[in-house]
Amino acid sequence: MISTTGWRTGLLTLSGAIASVIVANVMYWSLGWEGLIVLASFFVSSSVWSKWKMEEKMNVEEKSAKTSHRDWQQVTANGGPASLFSMLYAINGAEVWLLAFLAALAAANADTWASEIGVLSRWRPLSIRTFKVVESGTSGAISVLGTLATIVGALFIALIGTVIFFEWDFSILVVITLLGIIGSFLDTFLGAFVQVEFRCTICGINTESKYHHHLQTVHEKGILFINNEVVNAASGVVAGAMTLFFYV
Repeated sequence: MISTTGWRTGLLTLSGAIASVIVANVMYWSLGWEGLIVLASFFVSSSVWSKWKMEEKMNVEEKSAKTSHRDWQQVTANGGPASLFSMLYAINGAEVWLLAFLAALAAANADTWASEIGVLSRWRPLSIRTFKVVESGTSGAISVLGTLATIVGALFIALIGTVIFFEWDFSILVVITLLGIIGSFLDTFLGAFVQVEFRCTICGINTESKYHHHLQTVHEKGILFINNEVVNAASGVVAGAMTLFFYV
């Protein structure tokens, strides 16, 4: 239902809708309706922020290889780690994998909220690599508004997951929120230091896209195969895996 709605409203491409059906079915098989509620909380809230003041974000999309229409790569990068941990929980039954599932989604939600809300800040963000003010939407940059969105985004998923699975266990709420924030900040770090970035030879803009103005861009920095989706997936995996340090 959510996948179909997302496709019809333009939030998902066809490939994104198909990927989201797969992710949702994996989580339903692993965790039942409870898992789907947490996933839906991530998707719906992120979609709302994605559409919010979208006209003001149009210039920011120029810097990104992706648009607000999420394809299968974006869906897999954000939902894949959580799906993996949910399967491990279904197979193994150890509670740590359920916590890892929540931490991975908390990280994905925190990063998405930070990206969608942070770009609307009145003040331009600061690059953590150069410590210089950069354009909104630059990977590896932080702002006060984006940081606040990170914290609230992680807390949002942690709160829902804790209520559904752990009956308001405050210690778990704190841990999942913390790991979600760490995952989002790891995403920022990787975006600053290893994520690939290109430069348009026509207008000079730095972008994550291989093409701009219908011409191929030139490599500016980062590792060629590490794009935004790789960074998102890695951050989710690390956030989830870090639950092992707390509960094993």
